[in-house]
Amino acid sequence: MSYAIVRNEKLTRSQAQGICVHNDRKAKNHSNKEIDISKTHLNYYLKKNELNYIKEFDRLKEENNLKGQIRSNSIIICEMIFTSDKEFFENIGLEETKRYFEESYKFISNYKNLGEKYIISAVIHLDEGTPHMHLAYIPVIHTTDKQGNKIDKICARDFWQGRDSYRKLQNAYFEYVSSKGFKLERGLPSEETGRKHEKIQDFKQITNFENTKKILKNITLDLPITPNIKDIKKVMINRDEKIENEIINPRDKLIQKLYQENKSLHKELSKQANTVNIATKYESEYSKILENNENLKHLNILLQEELENNEKELELKFENKVYDIEHNYKKQIENLEKENKTLNKMIDKFKITIKHFIKWICHKFSYPSEDEIIRDFEKETYIDLNVEKQLDINDFQKDEIEDEYEIE
Repeated sequence: MSYAIVRNEKLTRSQAQGICVHNDRKAKNHSNKEIDISKTHLNYYLKKNELNYIKEFDRLKEENNLKGQIRSNSIIICEMIFTSDKEFFENIGLEETKRYFEESYKFISNYKNLGEKYIISAVIHLDEGTPHMHLAYIPVIHTTDKQGNKIDKICARDFWQGRDSYRKLQNAYFEYVSSKGFKLERGLPSEETGRKHEKIQDFKQITNFENTKKILKNITLDLPITPNIKDIKKVMINRDEKIENEIINPRDKLIQKLYQENKSLHKELSKQANTVNIATKYESEYSKILENNENLKHLNILLQEELENNEKELELKFENKVYDIEHNYKKQIENLEKENKTLNKMIDKFKITIKHFIKWICHKFSYPSEDEIIRDFEKETYIDLNVEKQLDINDFQKDEIEDEYEIE
C-alpha cells in the first residue's frame, strides 16, 4: 500500500533563496542527479511566482501589512512537499496525478486558515524519479495586537506550535486526500521516523533477515562425500570409458560448481546481515540524535526569548535615561529663565535708581542738565553709563578671557 506523504521545512531568508533556484530550475548544473533535464518541460505550476521567493515575501509583507519581528536568521518561509511512491502515480495515471496535487494545494490553502494569498509558489516536478509538489508559503497566523485589533502576523513558531503539530498535519492531510477518493495509507512524519527511505523493519522484511540469520547459522560449506575416481577406475577395469566421461566427470564438475556458488551465496548473505546490523545500530543512534536536536531547538527558542527580553529591557532603560536627561535639562532651563527674569527686574530697577540719582546730583550741585553731568562723568572716568552697552554679551566674553589671563 502506498503512503500519503507531506513534509514541511522551515526556511530562513538565505535558505529560501537556494530552494527557489532549485524549484524554478534556475541552476545551470543540478546537484540532484535524479533530475532528467529532457523532462523538465513537463513541470508545471499551480501558482507561479513572478519574482524570486525573497522578493515575493517582501512584496506580500508590505501589501498585507504583515506584523512580526523579522531578523536575519528568522524563519520567513516554509516549504511543503506533497508526494507518494512511484507505483501509486503509475497506477492512477496523469489525470488523477494532476488532481492529487490540485487537492493537496486546496488542502494547504485552508489549513489553519492560512489563505491562498500567502502561498508564494506551487510547482509540480515530473522530471525526477517520483512526481512531487513543492509548495512555498508564508507562515501567517491570524491574531490580535495588544489593543485588540485583528492582525496578520508572520510567526512560524506559533503556526507550528506544539511538538505534535506535524502529527496533526499528517492526520489532517490523510483524512482529506482519503475523502477525495485516493486510496493511501497515513504517512509518518519525519520527526517520528527520522528516515527518508525504508524503515528498518521494512528493510528486514524485504531482505528476509530473520531467515537469513538462521541459514547463516546452520549453513556448512563442506564438500559432499563423493567417490574417488581412482577407486571407481579400479572397478571399471575392462569397462567402457564412456561411463567415466559421461557420468562421473560431469557430476564431479557440477559438485565443484555448486560448491563455489554456495561460497558466493554465503558471502553475500553475510554482507546483507552486516548491513542490517549497521542499519539497526544507526536507527538507535539516530533516535538519540533526534532527541538531542529537539533539546537544542528548545534551548535555541529559550535563548532567543532571553535575547528579545534583554533587548526590550535595554530599550526601556535607554528610554528612561533619555527621559531623565530631558527632565533635568527642562528643570535647568526653567531655573535659568526664572533667574533671568529676576535679573531683568533688578536691571530695570537699577536703571530707574541711576536716573533718580543723576537727577538728585544735578539738583544738589546745581548742574545745568543731566546730559551734561553724564557727559562729564563718562569723559573723566571712561565709563559708559549706557546700561545696555555694559551688558553686551561680547563684552562679558572679553572680560571672562581677560580674567582668565590675569589668573594665569
